[in-house]
Amino acid sequence: MLATEFDTRGDAFAPAPKAASGSLAATPDDKAMLRAAADLTRDLARARPEIYWPDMLVSAALGYGTLALAIAEALKGGSWWLVAALGVFSALALYRALLFIHELTHMHRDALPGFRFAWNVLVGIPMLIPSLMYEGVHTLHHSRIRYGTSEDPEYLPLALMKPWSLPVFTLTALLLPVGLLIRSAILVPLGAIIPAVRTLVWERASSLAINPDFRRRKPEGDFARAVFWQELGATLWAWTLLGWSATHGWLPLGIAVCVVSLAALLNQVRTLVAHLWENEGEQMTVTGQYLDSVNVPPPGLWGAIWAPVGLRYHALHHLLPSMPYHSLAECHRRIGSHLGVDSTYGRANYDGLFPLLSRLARSTMGSRPR
Repeated sequence: MLATEFDTRGDAFAPAPKAASGSLAATPDDKAMLRAAADLTRDLARARPEIYWPDMLVSAALGYGTLALAIAEALKGGSWWLVAALGVFSALALYRALLFIHELTHMHRDALPGFRFAWNVLVGIPMLIPSLMYEGVHTLHHSRIRYGTSEDPEYLPLALMKPWSLPVFTLTALLLPVGLLIRSAILVPLGAIIPAVRTLVWERASSLAINPDFRRRKPEGDFARAVFWQELGATLWAWTLLGWSATHGWLPLGIAVCVVSLAALLNQVRTLVAHLWENEGEQMTVTGQYLDSVNVPPPGLWGAIWAPVGLRYHALHHLLPSMPYHSLAECHRRIGSHLGVDSTYGRANYDGLFPLLSRLARSTMGSRPR
């Protein structure tokens, strides 16, 4: 993990007290904040290969290495406590490696030559989550006319839903690796034969989306070619995993599924606090999007574990979507120092994971039935 994620210079810009929230959809744009965000950070916008490559490669190596050790320990009948500890470490490392898919989505194709291909080969396809599942989808979430509406693939008004919706939403993540195996090993090959299945799988099961009403549009051009090769790679890998397990035993695959399930659960918990989830489908200004999103600034190691690769600055990311993750801490310091604690910018800064989860849970307790 990189020092940029543990920058303690944000201490001087501590979270400000939150005012009672009204309708964020009616929030006008704070032009001073938008201008400061753009003007103060231009020199930080270059993706630095000397940070991206080692971070991704080391995270993947640690994840796979500790997963292999956990499997080896289990196969020899060793301590299940050690297997569990190695599995947790593997999940954390692979979780970090997987979240580079978010960077790929915002990164210009020429910014880091070879990085997208390497990530897909080393992380995306082995984890059955190639970059096609986020590219062309996540950018809709940043659209001014789509954010928080029924056309946003990554938004649900969770704060306004029934209390039981939160545990259901969270725990469904545990089923992700099994769903991915079924998708790549069965549904995608079946779709190659049956057009109706291909359409269904693409529209409903090819996106890292949380909005059940979202339907994905058919891929075109260069992206369609990339989709073909990524899908082919994921299918061949899924068949290899299932074939090897059928002939050599299911324990290694079972441990791997558990590790990926834990990584998926961590991401789902992070998703719960990425936004306030208070919009009811109205279009929002950029400032409204910002205030419906969350920053959890330094100091501390804990935040960089549950929200790695810059995702602790999710509100700031909605101001500067293309800013590399390694620059966000400095962007936060500059903008906060310039605008001050009592500015609009300060209203999106929060104290940590558990206060945010508590806020969301309290909101559902008082929400009207949906």
